Amino acid sequence: MIELPFDLSPRRISRIAVLLGVIGMAVVSLAINPRDGLGFGIGAVLSVVTIRSWFKLASNLGADGGLPGGGAAVFLVLRYVLIAAAIYVTIKYLGSNPALVVAGLLVSFAAILIDLGIALTSPKISK
Repeated sequence: MIELPFDLSPRRISRIAVLLGVIGMAVVSLAINPRDGLGFGIGAVLSVVTIRSWFKLASNLGADGGLPGGGAAVFLVLRYVLIAAAIYVTIKYLGSNPALVVAGLLVSFAAILIDLGIALTSPKISK
């Protein structure tokens, strides 16, 4: 196994993503309107749920070395159908700006970049 010079923390990434989602939702609600803030928030919630499920899948893969069951594959495919439905409802019926919903979906990506920056700038403790 290759040793990386940094450690990414799923728990820290999740906390950063939630914080970014709350801050982004507040800023959009105050700067534009509450409906678009809610759209951003829904996108951020979907983003956090998705990244958490990927972390869980990754930890399950590493736990016993075996492959996950067929239910995991069905969930991975079904999850994207449910996310697409949630985005459609948010844009169509709530009337949120699609760009702000997509910006909310990028919250986890921003959290990963922030965590990567934290990991690269902090000294690694050797074992």
